[in-house]
Amino acid sequence: MRDAVIVEAVRTPIGKGRPNGSLAHVHPVELLAHTLRTLVERSGVDPALIDDVIGGTVDQVGEQAMNTTRYAVLSAGFPESVPATTVDRQCGSSQQAVHFAAQGVISGAYDLVVACGVESMSRVPMWSNVPAGKDPFGPGVAERYPEGLIPQGISAELIAAKWSLSREEMDAFAVESHRKAAAAWEGGLFADEVAPLDGVTRDECVRPGSSTEVLAGLKPAYYDPAFGERFPQIDWNVTAGNASPVNDGASAVLITSSETAARLGLRPLARLHSFAVTGSDPLLMLTGVVPATEKVLRKASLTLDDIDLFEVNEAFSSVVLAWRQETGADLSKVNVHGGAIAIGHPLGASGTRLTTTLVHAMRARGARYALQTMCEAGGLANAMVLEGL
Repeated sequence: MRDAVIVEAVRTPIGKGRPNGSLAHVHPVELLAHTLRTLVERSGVDPALIDDVIGGTVDQVGEQAMNTTRYAVLSAGFPESVPATTVDRQCGSSQQAVHFAAQGVISGAYDLVVACGVESMSRVPMWSNVPAGKDPFGPGVAERYPEGLIPQGISAELIAAKWSLSREEMDAFAVESHRKAAAAWEGGLFADEVAPLDGVTRDECVRPGSSTEVLAGLKPAYYDPAFGERFPQIDWNVTAGNASPVNDGASAVLITSSETAARLGLRPLARLHSFAVTGSDPLLMLTGVVPATEKVLRKASLTLDDIDLFEVNEAFSSVVLAWRQETGADLSKVNVHGGAIAIGHPLGASGTRLTTTLVHAMRARGARYALQTMCEAGGLANAMVLEGL
């Protein structure tokens, strides 16, 4: 059977998703086009050979509407014959793009394909795709969950309560994310993955001087007396400091088979070994990373001890710490170059951002196996295992 390998992986620096953010002046199509151009420049492939470009974007409205990936392909200067599509699995959208791309290569549907993603949260704020007063869920969901669904921040609080995670523990995890990201920047470990754009060369949200003392002064980010009455177990320990920020950014990976890579003279970075997706409780919402991890390990015929590196998206400290409690994973192997709390979480771009960081970390550390997993709104999660080459 054919395999699927990653031969190049790049990302933009990650900017703050605010009007004054370092990348707020860049149209989302241009953010993504920049990574696509860089991908073919660094790999040396002829873009005419690319069979498809699969991109992830969450808020597909306004400047991120009308199949953003297609227009990024055109803006990047690829031939008009190169097709593109845009997918939405919420925060895991571009990780899902990787799954689809790799599965297409393995099946023989593709020889050379790009998986990518973009989100400009400064220009297209979260929930822009749901007009005020409109219900995106429908009456059947309301009947099934009569007390109502809840925002992700409340889910993060429920996770903290269920797994008895203290404010101090979550803040300490966040500080460590910043420390690792700052150390990676200072050590030149992001040089091969980041494609500077318009003079922006570094991730804007990394705070080298972050401390638990500073974070302890932040107020709860999601306090709501109505939810407090509904969920009296919540202690309101989730803050802006132990959650991911809103961000702008794009990322892309180039996927092919080992056979095609050899024919084109491309150096594989990692093999895409196994994949899993799962659904979970849409109230806890963000805990799908636990069954997704178990599922992908079964598919890979591996155990947790076989995994040298993990990338677990840091939507909130509580998500990763609950995952650690359930799996028993060694935190020293998790997000070794920092995670989304420090680097940022540009929704649709985060899946391939994690993959980009992970494959470069695997090569730098000589890792044999690595596992990436992401929680997603609605009670979903993606997971995949990569094999070093």
